[in-house]
Amino acid sequence: MPDEHEPAPGMGYPSGSFSLVCLAMVSTADTEPDIAARLTEVRRQISAAATAHNRAADDITLVAISKKKPAAMIRAALAHGQRDFGENYLQDALVKIDALRDAEPAPVWHFVGDIQSNKTKDIATHFAWAHAVDRFKIARRLSEQRPDGMAALNICIQVNIDDEASKSGVAADEVADLAQQIAELDGVKLRGLMAIPAVSEGLAAQRAPFARLAAIRDDLRGRGHVMDTLSIGMSADIEAAIAEGATHVRIGTAIFGARES
Repeated sequence: MPDEHEPAPGMGYPSGSFSLVCLAMVSTADTEPDIAARLTEVRRQISAAATAHNRAADDITLVAISKKKPAAMIRAALAHGQRDFGENYLQDALVKIDALRDAEPAPVWHFVGDIQSNKTKDIATHFAWAHAVDRFKIARRLSEQRPDGMAALNICIQVNIDDEASKSGVAADEVADLAQQIAELDGVKLRGLMAIPAVSEGLAAQRAPFARLAAIRDDLRGRGHVMDTLSIGMSADIEAAIAEGATHVRIGTAIFGARES
């Protein structure tokens, strides 16, 4: 399965520049000033896209995808105002979560990868968000394993919006039933939807699947669900996502640099 949080250059950004500008700033020696400069540029691009599409930039949360990056780099990002971090690989994430327990302000941890049953206890214990729930079994386990005294785990249903065999996610016509089941659980809070559409070029083509996802969200709202989150948009399609109502965008390499293989 391809890496779903890697950027692809030059597609669908304000002035067509998001990936080209940010990746040009990536060097092999990732220092705190490098990360600060990249964060500044990413935030500038988010703000520009928001302005272009009559959105408030403050309504859009940047989730910095820090998978396979050391705790020191996350600490550097924290020092420059970044609070939300996304992880795909559970064991790698747990090491960093432990290393950063003393960090101030505390990171908000988002699990953005596929969730198998053997991962649910640690995700329920250590994360504030799970973005890729696509089965009731997983939602139920997360709910049951959320420790007493913790706020409910925020979750998003992952939708396979383009019906791709290579990607996880529930089919669009099954979302309403899954949402109704999840809404009855006590240990999780259904916040919204997440999707990673098929790669496409051009703003209009990129907006189309996000618009379909927003329509599903609106249908769920009509059914009485409080859905305030659309977790959509990475480097290659961030402007399209913001145009269609993204509340959480997921950016990795443009902030932290390429991961070592």
